[in-house]
Amino acid sequence: MLRTEQTIISCALTGSVHTPTMSAHLPITPQQIIDQGLDAVEAGAAVLHLHARDPKTGRPTASAAVFDQFVPELRASGAVINITTGGSTRMTWKERLEAARHLSPELASLNMGSMNFVFSGPAHRERDWKFDWERDYLLGSEDIVFANTFAQIERTLRVLGETGTRFEFECYDVGHLYTLAHFLDRGLVQTPLLVQCILGVLGGIGADPDNLSHMHATAEKLFGDEYYLSAFAAGRHQTAFITQSALLGGHVRVGLEDNLYLERGRLAVSNAEQVRKAARILHELGRPTATPDQARGLLKLKGTGT
Repeated sequence: MLRTEQTIISCALTGSVHTPTMSAHLPITPQQIIDQGLDAVEAGAAVLHLHARDPKTGRPTASAAVFDQFVPELRASGAVINITTGGSTRMTWKERLEAARHLSPELASLNMGSMNFVFSGPAHRERDWKFDWERDYLLGSEDIVFANTFAQIERTLRVLGETGTRFEFECYDVGHLYTLAHFLDRGLVQTPLLVQCILGVLGGIGADPDNLSHMHATAEKLFGDEYYLSAFAAGRHQTAFITQSALLGGHVRVGLEDNLYLERGRLAVSNAEQVRKAARILHELGRPTATPDQARGLLKLKGTGT
């Protein structure tokens, strides 16, 4: 693994898993995404990982026109912009690529395997839903496969790679690391790799510290000194796993996409609140946080505004 003095904090602002009823602080409208994104950068985030929502209903959308309402202002902040190609499990591959193809970001996420991706838990609790789509959307995750076939991965690498976009390789299980190694061996991905280990999603590898240790050891064997490790765990495991990733010499990700809470029983009031908490932990561990330009240099990105 490549080791650095600075630790990159990525902030995933809204995602496509949580719904508006689950937290009033989840950014939905373009202006809310802008405000929370700018605050997250001020708090220490170098990378903003971006999804979009329908401004009226909060439902995940792949519309490039909606992304256009907030990405330019976030780009102007100097932050590294990371556009999702995961979108949501309900979107087609073509839909999931729409915004990244349109915006040609420095960085794009890329899921490294098909999987069950289940986030139905909140739908099994009694609550007053703000929108009629929410409960069925959550329950529907139990009966759909999140498709990321080898052909889809290759097409994504070729389509976005032609514009100089690099990738945050999202690995939800050990097998996804071997899939990434396959594409590296074929010369379809560039080093240094940004390997994002994701734990705690139902259908992926569990949020057990031994599992992250195993994924790290596997990545060491497969990629040696050609990759950066980053890791996070969903929900209540967030703090423990950003700490473990930092202790391993890796980078970290926080944000309301991954966890709505700041601590047990207390909703985070903003993405910036989670970023500040991560920065405090890194400071206590003697790990300075990376600026956006330092992140660009480490990841060999193509630069702001391109």
